[in-house]
Amino acid sequence: MVRKIKAKTILSLRAQGLSGRAISVSQGISRNSVAEVFEAADRLGVDWDQLHERPDAEVYALLFPGRGEHQSVFVQPDWDQVHRQLAKIGVTLKLLHQEYLDTCAASGQPAMSYDRFCKTYQRHVLVAGAASRVGHKAGVSVEVDWSGPTMELSDPRTGKTSKVYLFVACLPFSRYAFVEPCLDMKQASWLRAHVAMFEFFGGSVPRIVPDNLKTGVISHPKEGEVVLNDAYRQLAGHYSAAVLPGRVRRPKDKASVENTVGHIATWVIAGLRERSFTTVEDLRTAIGERMEAYHQEPFQKRAGSRAGVFTAEEQPLLRPLPAVAYEISRWAYGRRVARNSYVAWQRNHYSVPITHIGAKVDLRITETMVEIYRDDQRLSSHRLVGPGEVNQYRTNDADLPEDRRWSQWDGPRVRGWVERIGPGAVTVIERILESVAIEEQGLDAALAVLRLSRRYSAGRVEAACQLALRGQVRSPRYAHLRPILETGPDKAQAPQEAGAAVESGGYVRGAQYYAGGNR
Repeated sequence: MVRKIKAKTILSLRAQGLSGRAISVSQGISRNSVAEVFEAADRLGVDWDQLHERPDAEVYALLFPGRGEHQSVFVQPDWDQVHRQLAKIGVTLKLLHQEYLDTCAASGQPAMSYDRFCKTYQRHVLVAGAASRVGHKAGVSVEVDWSGPTMELSDPRTGKTSKVYLFVACLPFSRYAFVEPCLDMKQASWLRAHVAMFEFFGGSVPRIVPDNLKTGVISHPKEGEVVLNDAYRQLAGHYSAAVLPGRVRRPKDKASVENTVGHIATWVIAGLRERSFTTVEDLRTAIGERMEAYHQEPFQKRAGSRAGVFTAEEQPLLRPLPAVAYEISRWAYGRRVARNSYVAWQRNHYSVPITHIGAKVDLRITETMVEIYRDDQRLSSHRLVGPGEVNQYRTNDADLPEDRRWSQWDGPRVRGWVERIGPGAVTVIERILESVAIEEQGLDAALAVLRLSRRYSAGRVEAACQLALRGQVRSPRYAHLRPILETGPDKAQAPQEAGAAVESGGYVRGAQYYAGGNR
């Protein structure tokens, strides 16, 4: 590039009476260059009075027209098109330069290097006054944070106020924002706000940029890997997003949401300062109305509004939401499955397949469900017992084997059991059922008699029933049969059960065997 002479400075010093030699020494300019400026001014008949208000570049162009201008030998791309392409996801200057090289190679024209390509684009941005799009691309990231300023809810009965915290999210490209009121800043509220945020935007983005708060980030060292909260990582994975927290004490890493928090203080908090709210739902509705007006406000330094840019350019690029929204959950680890194939949680019981009795399982508890896992395998799912309920049992039929599934006791089922015991027991059960007006009223008494066969043999229960029938009681019951079974008069006439045999001593090896005889 041709170095330009300070023509205007030379003419200014000449008007002050300095000679060419003095100007050359004071400004460090060669005497030939000073003389050349003098000759050009004299040739055109101009002096300092005519040129002192003109800029340096214009004075130089007047004295030396055409000097310093050169035509690049390289093919110039459409820089406006390059700028528009950079606004798209995944497009970089490196990619556009490679496409430029391919085009030049195909046409046989000389192409500029990557360094010259970048510098020329930067000059184009400065001259055209365009804003660089490299920092924010549509549909790529969302910045989230808690608002410092808070709001209040009033209790209409006591008049007391409670603090309401505002969760703020912003899409950096369109500056489209979401605000959710929360009663606290705990992890559950943080996660629920993210779920509501994605539902509001109607899609998800690849990157979530939060602050380094403990409900989301456990540690963020200067060197090494960022450690995220398990629940926050699971939420991001559900929406196919990565959590990339900003650097510690570097608010400019999420400048969009920081700026939006300031706007929220004006548009929402200050805009609703004269109104009183008693429920979170009423406050959420009012915030939504204020945010709608905020999104319609025109930009100051770019065309359109937040709502217009989001609807036209960014919303179509958002990723589709999962079919099922993320559920907030907590885990209970190392719970033992009891012998009845149930696992306990908060004084209630949930069934597990019987093959896992005695094993340790993990419970995932959501707002509505309890899911039971062993390692990575889900064993069973149940509806969560409501608050205030205790000692409730939740059973899945699939958790029990076919022959052990529970069914309601009724007359035919009771009669089927007693027929397997004997005629005396049949007579006792029939008299119990006949003694009540409704058969169902006698089922408990009949079952009490039948369950004696679990402790004593069926033959002894049959013998006890026959003894009781010979007595003075017309309708023997549990209270009559239990003493007979405990004292043992039924044993003398109890028939030996089929398949039962008197246990003998078995085969015993003699002394010769152990002394080394024939074996």
